[in-house]
Amino acid sequence: QNCPPGDKCTAWAEGGGGAWNATKCVNITGDGAPGEPCTTMGGGGSGIDDCALGAMCWYLDQTNHGTCIALCTGSAATPECPIAHFCYQAADGALNLCFSNCDPILQDCPGDDLCIPVPDGQSFVCVLDASGDGGAAHDACEFANACDKGLVCLDTATASKECDPAASGCCEPFCEFPDGACPAADQKCVQWYDPMMLPMDDPKLDIGVCAIPQ
Repeated sequence: QNCPPGDKCTAWAEGGGGAWNATKCVNITGDGAPGEPCTTMGGGGSGIDDCALGAMCWYLDQTNHGTCIALCTGSAATPECPIAHFCYQAADGALNLCFSNCDPILQDCPGDDLCIPVPDGQSFVCVLDASGDGGAAHDACEFANACDKGLVCLDTATASKECDPAASGCCEPFCEFPDGACPAADQKCVQWYDPMMLPMDDPKLDIGVCAIPQ
């Protein structure tokens, strides 16, 4: 946050499009704190919203209304977020947001938000549901949040023979390991975390996903 007084540094979609790929200084036009409602001016990619310094407008609907979410603090190498949150970074750090942690079995995110894994697969965070009309079990997917609530986008080769083999990803449900039910005959409830990497009594070991056992 090294912008002049009265401005804030925020992510935006330089060159247009829907991907946040750069940062810029914009006027602070509001004082919305994380968790409070917000509005963007010119769409989410503009970077202009009425959230306070250190926050940006996220979870936007079709009318450009959303909820303020905190930006990560600290440094790019050691980002920091409030307790029970995870720093998600994308676009070489241009986008960095503190998402709340969640349980993929309980799907305990607010409203229609999804509980999905972060890119390294070691934490689960609440994100916006972008599945649209698709996202059911065995539907093709290209993005992590392109499946319905309770499902995750897996590599097609390991998901099920019920998936379209030409698709890069396939939506499959989370399950409670080891006996959770799965929708396809070639699937079992496979443990999400490596049991050798966690204590024997860690509740994370109960997290499973329906996939072809390896």
